[in-house]
Amino acid sequence: MTPLIIDCDQCAHQHTSTCDDCVVTFICSSDASETVVVDATERLALRRLNQAGLVPDLRHAPRSG
Repeated sequence: MTPLIIDCDQCAHQHTSTCDDCVVTFICSSDASETVVVDATERLALRRLNQAGLVPDLRHAPRSG
């Protein structure tokens, strides 16, 4: 399978309204200090993408104490 390489500089939608609604923009432009809320449906989709080897595993772990 050919890998999917996502390079916004090569995207026809860069700097358009489509770009504003792209998951890459969402993930890459989120501020590390901001909370990202993933609902149950999105979480299931992320799990399935992970199981298919398309995205890394979720590394978030709540701090104790």
